[in-house]
Amino acid sequence: MGEKEPMGLRLCTAAGCRNFGSEALRIALNGAISLSGLNRKITVKGVGCLGPCGEAPVVAIDGATPRLYGALQPCPAEHLAEGLAAAAAANDLESWSPPGSRAIDLNHPFFRLQRRWVLKNCGQIDPESIEEARQAGAYQQLAQVLQHGTPQAVVAAVSRSGLRGRGGAGYPTGIKWTAVASQPAGEKLVVCNADEGDPGAFMNRTVMEGDPHRLLEGMAIAAYAVGASRGFIYVRAEYPLAITRLRHAIGQAEQEGWLGALVQGRDFSFKLELRIGAGAYVCGEETALIHSIEGKRGVPRPRPPYPAERGVFGLPTLINNVETFANVPVLLALGTDAYAGGTKVFSLTGQVRRCGVVEVPLGRSLRSIVETMGDGAPEGHSIKAVLTGGPSGGCVPAAKLDTPVDYDSLKALGTIMGSGGMVVLDDSTNLVEIATFFMDFSREESCGKCVPCRAGTVQLHGLLQKILDRRAGPGDLAQLESLCQMVRDSSLCGLGQSAPKPVLSTLRHFPGDYQALLMPEACP
Repeated sequence: MGEKEPMGLRLCTAAGCRNFGSEALRIALNGAISLSGLNRKITVKGVGCLGPCGEAPVVAIDGATPRLYGALQPCPAEHLAEGLAAAAAANDLESWSPPGSRAIDLNHPFFRLQRRWVLKNCGQIDPESIEEARQAGAYQQLAQVLQHGTPQAVVAAVSRSGLRGRGGAGYPTGIKWTAVASQPAGEKLVVCNADEGDPGAFMNRTVMEGDPHRLLEGMAIAAYAVGASRGFIYVRAEYPLAITRLRHAIGQAEQEGWLGALVQGRDFSFKLELRIGAGAYVCGEETALIHSIEGKRGVPRPRPPYPAERGVFGLPTLINNVETFANVPVLLALGTDAYAGGTKVFSLTGQVRRCGVVEVPLGRSLRSIVETMGDGAPEGHSIKAVLTGGPSGGCVPAAKLDTPVDYDSLKALGTIMGSGGMVVLDDSTNLVEIATFFMDFSREESCGKCVPCRAGTVQLHGLLQKILDRRAGPGDLAQLESLCQMVRDSSLCGLGQSAPKPVLSTLRHFPGDYQALLMPEACP
């Protein structure tokens, strides 16, 4: 009989768990295991996000029965190694668990109801190993399209799949790709918008930190499809780990011939560079992002011309976000019929008992995500609303939790899916405070180029603060709504146009929260 497979420990070393010391623990634990002579029986590696971020730091144990543990206690790695050594000596590694940690039920709906297509490799592979990425399927679809496909066929497949942009209002991806591909022959660019700035959103960060080669493959396929030879990934500076891992992955891909000149010996070249954003939320808007890449101040410009016609450095430019590109290898591998619109990654946060990163099929109800998967509000409370889309979105009331999570259903409720931030608010929350918080965010992040956004967000914030201070009357509520509509309809870019959404949605669904804060003599 052969020697038993070693028991594998997968420590989450994504940014959230690293903040709780997981990377230092991985290094120390590997050293302690080596000194204990347990290398043949136990392996330890760092992986991307395992999902239940509220239990950080998290470790997965591979064996006959896979197990997951959270809230690892900050004890010396030597103590863990000693426990492992004792369990190995007793030939009982399967029953070992990290002391003081909490067992996480892998059969809970949080895991069971997910469909991990984009996040398939996150938490499974070492994100700094191109070998592990390739063993998990990286670059297979790029190889297929280079060997057997045509650019036109790839664009047609993306169009048929129903893939919509995963970073905002859900613009059909195939239309964008077709527009860039149809531009006259010449230099074209592909840009990844990784400027994920919504409070409470960390979906794109999860992909970049846990499976960077999936993003690179999606961008390379897009470049082949639209005829681009150069590309940029625009990452916010607040994501240092993602930047480090992307740089490393780009270098590995260039060494193996998946990026650079004559990719895999074919008549196709694609050079990819990183651009680091300075933290301006407005640079998530594509024309402001273009200016920032060019080294200019990140402010929007009127459209047309659209980036597909004149983008970065005046060249035809395709811009999609991280998750959109990460979907491309998935839909090509599955086929457009099986893909059928795909999945969406959400960061589930706020006043919910089980928070983290989840990936679900589009069309699943909000209730199934926040109550079934997320276990609902903390004990003694009930869900009041769910904020989707961050500062550009709105609040969905508890009475509407059976709404399917898709672009059109959320739009009908006055919100958007956005990049996927999902913040749960319980019955202890005053929605006027939430609206004020997000208006303050939009006011601070306004680039100031257009008057409706520059001055309007300041005025809106002042009105909201007046309501919170109980100095407002019914006339102020009417003025608040009227000003929201003006800012929405006349601002230059998406930041200003969507800044009033949290206010308008709370006025629509939670008028009582506003009425209760009016001056005492004005109250009914």
